[in-house]
Amino acid sequence: MTIDVLAFATSPRRHGNSETLLDWVLAAMAEEGAVTEKIAVTEADIRPCRGCNLCETLNRCVQRDYMDYVYDRIVAADCIVLSAPIYCMGLPAQAKALVDRAQLFRSRKYVLHLPVAAPERKGKRVGVFLSTAGQNWDYVFDAAIPSVKCFFTVADVRSKDLRYLMVNSVDEKGAIGRHPTAKADAEALAREVAAHLRGVGVA
Repeated sequence: MTIDVLAFATSPRRHGNSETLLDWVLAAMAEEGAVTEKIAVTEADIRPCRGCNLCETLNRCVQRDYMDYVYDRIVAADCIVLSAPIYCMGLPAQAKALVDRAQLFRSRKYVLHLPVAAPERKGKRVGVFLSTAGQNWDYVFDAAIPSVKCFFTVADVRSKDLRYLMVNSVDEKGAIGRHPTAKADAEALAREVAAHLRGVGVA
């Protein structure tokens, strides 16, 4: 088997700093033999959650959009990567829409008491959060983390199986390329995740 990596680029600005960080991770994962897929959320038909809670009884979302595909891919993936810049001290709207639509998994897991991923895959899936911010404050990523953890938790990725790479002080487009360690850190993270997944028997 090969490692299945599903990645979300959620910035409204394509090929900016957070997506570049993502591309470095995906390229290194591919070098490790992984199969990677990147979804640019800003170009996908992913509508906001309506808050109707019908997923609590239907076990599916009533909206028919690209999330029909995304739900299945999230469940199937061995590694899920969410990349997002920080906007106004939190996730941008595109990332938050994706997180909110994971309400389906919350309903499946906690209301309907059904599995999201197959039970035998517990501990064999990894979640990665990549983020960039223009500010240099130590706390600039703090508000985004709870939403990110919620997304991965309802998708059946354990907190102990999450990885983070967050780079601040990169504001204008292309600034990540001048960061002294970001690319090396991204590649090292990719290699560590691949090694971990091989170690738990994914590949």
